[in-house]
Amino acid sequence: MKKIVGKHVVIGALTVLAGYAAAAHADIVGNPKAGQGKVAMCIGCHGIPDYRTAYPEVYHVPILGGQNMQYLINALKAYRKGDRHFGTMHAIASSLSDQDIADIAAYYSSQTAATQNNPEK
Repeated sequence: MKKIVGKHVVIGALTVLAGYAAAAHADIVGNPKAGQGKVAMCIGCHGIPDYRTAYPEVYHVPILGGQNMQYLINALKAYRKGDRHFGTMHAIASSLSDQDIADIAAYYSSQTAATQNNPEK
């Protein structure tokens, strides 16, 4: 009987902890204003129209303004995890928290390619 009760207590505790973890992750909401202060590393490449990298290969660097928010989140997390392979982006994304990623994605998704006075698109 004690083993059955013990298993139920452990299962209940794990369920509660999983619920807290899911709730904490769900609470991350991107803030475009906060994101604006976090894009300094991005504009050196992504803020230059028709920019192409030369190392390790020639690669067209996209303008980020107006991109879909979830796409940006997924891309940054994939770079951070190493699922997307570009050394510079991996290094930058590795330094970002989930909140940083959400804020940057919110900022860029609120922009358009035609947004006036936006040197950080």
